[in-house]
Amino acid sequence: MIIDNREKLEEKRVSAREEIASYQCRILICAGTGCVATGSQKIYDTMVEMCKGLENVSVEFQKEVPHLGVVKTGCQGVCELGPLMRIEPYHFQYVKVQQEDCREIFEKTVLNGDPVERLFYSKGKEIFARPEEIPFIAKQTRVVLENCGSIDSENIDEYIAAGGFSALAKALFDMTPNEVIEEVDRSGLRGRGGGGYPTGRKWKQVARQAEKERYVVCNGDEGDPGAFMDGSVMEGDPFKMIEGMTIAGYAVASSEGYIYVRAEYPMSVARLRNAIAQAEEHHLLGDNILGSDFSFHLHINRGAGAFVCGEGSALTASIEGNRGMPRVKPPRTVEKGLWEKPTVLNNVETFANVPNIVLKGAEWFRTIGTEGSPGTKTFSITGAIENTGLIEVPMGTSLRDIIYEIGGGIKGNGEFKAVQIGGPSGGCLITPHLDIGLDFDSVKKYNAIMGSGGLVVMDEHTCMVEVARFFMSFTQRESCGKCVPCREGTKRMLEILERIVAGEGRLEDLDQLEELAEMVKSMALCGLGKSAPLPVLSTLKTFRDEYVEHIVEKKCASKTCQALRQYKINPEFCKGCSKCAKNCPVGAITGKLKEKYTINNELCIKCGACKDNCAFNAVYVEA
Repeated sequence: MIIDNREKLEEKRVSAREEIASYQCRILICAGTGCVATGSQKIYDTMVEMCKGLENVSVEFQKEVPHLGVVKTGCQGVCELGPLMRIEPYHFQYVKVQQEDCREIFEKTVLNGDPVERLFYSKGKEIFARPEEIPFIAKQTRVVLENCGSIDSENIDEYIAAGGFSALAKALFDMTPNEVIEEVDRSGLRGRGGGGYPTGRKWKQVARQAEKERYVVCNGDEGDPGAFMDGSVMEGDPFKMIEGMTIAGYAVASSEGYIYVRAEYPMSVARLRNAIAQAEEHHLLGDNILGSDFSFHLHINRGAGAFVCGEGSALTASIEGNRGMPRVKPPRTVEKGLWEKPTVLNNVETFANVPNIVLKGAEWFRTIGTEGSPGTKTFSITGAIENTGLIEVPMGTSLRDIIYEIGGGIKGNGEFKAVQIGGPSGGCLITPHLDIGLDFDSVKKYNAIMGSGGLVVMDEHTCMVEVARFFMSFTQRESCGKCVPCREGTKRMLEILERIVAGEGRLEDLDQLEELAEMVKSMALCGLGKSAPLPVLSTLKTFRDEYVEHIVEKKCASKTCQALRQYKINPEFCKGCSKCAKNCPVGAITGKLKEKYTINNELCIKCGACKDNCAFNAVYVEA
């Protein structure tokens, strides 16, 4: 259907809602990357086949053949419990569904509306039948993710039925471009990619440029380890991001937009292509959108997996076909961005916030979050936490609420040690920081940044020196090499950290680390380089004793650093079976059959073969 005016959009919305309401039963299967990885595609295929063969099934009470629908949704959030399935209109949420469960779900729930209780989420004796009852979901405020998990992410009709493109219609027919910018500016929306720059201010800077050829660019690169927020939005609700970009194009008088997606997100690319094609087919994208004189075309560019291309000027260089490297500023992207033209550059989550702001108003948006950071923030929570997954909470929500109320606490009732926020360019927050509200301004006080929203939770078994080494290894490997402070500084820092975890560190290394970190932070060319030393600075400040322990005592309390492990044999448990000695590749274990064996740690290469092959748990690691 060609939607070439506002009235036809409303007609389409009514018909799409009637179509959805006509289903006697809808089976919504999570097709986010996490659930697909654990088998949701097979579950989808199985349910489709069962519904196709309905005429062969004896339906109870000879009811009419029900109108069934099996659809793929985006990420339903509770990744720890996947594969996930929702059944409407009963609003059942099934977790950890396996292919062999499909027949029971089909016969009990789909045909008769009866629950399969063993597939409900449970905690202790409590059973949670509906998604909003699950604590992980109940304590969230979903704005950007409101449609993820509840609509078919590959069907534009379902997005329209959920209110999609109402904001675009309002912007085109009820507001001037300047009024759109003012509304976004008054909302206080700040860039969700990590920098937190006011979105409205950026749009104003582009709109006032003398150059009339302008571009809108979406940063979907999301290179932080453990972060998958933007990818989930592109997979689960791509139309919302597209609508936000189109509104931005109208606001700054741009007719061309580019979405830069990392190559490791093939599903995001596929769904974006599908969404763009459907939007163009309905005249909601392309020439004369909704019959207006505004035209906007979208293009997809796939990144080559370079972390530095998350930086604005490197990203635009990559789209142009050049090597992704940052440039000296000014001029900034708003003045000379893509092809040296004024460019609005925001990330996926930022654009996905725009439709609700235009539709509901700036005042509504400001009722959520904090004064300085209004709205919500999506986070991916991973690591040593009971419930890993994708969440959305108001800005200012405390770490304690995220970890213990939503995340379910530390896995295995462990002890909280730290959380890495902001990815490899971020820093560590520890126990005294549990009650600070997470927003752009608060975390800066603790040598950390919000970043794109990745939270990696760590327990007492985590070595913070190794954490710093891991992130420094990542940033050093991903450095584009353009500026000396980042190229050489991160390399020297990594060498020192590797020496420390290998048990060869010196106390003077700590002063050198701090000196190098401050140098890189102050002198690197781009924001990624400047933030690269933050994990080192924050761990040195809060866990300096662990660095000293590694250097002076040659010990790693968490037993993480392999070179510092001391393998011992407990004589009380040793049966003299000789399996440890037979499996030692360097002959570091001596003893006689049926007598006690010992390990020579001067010869030991810390491979762990002895421990793995001991049937009596006699081999242990001494910190």
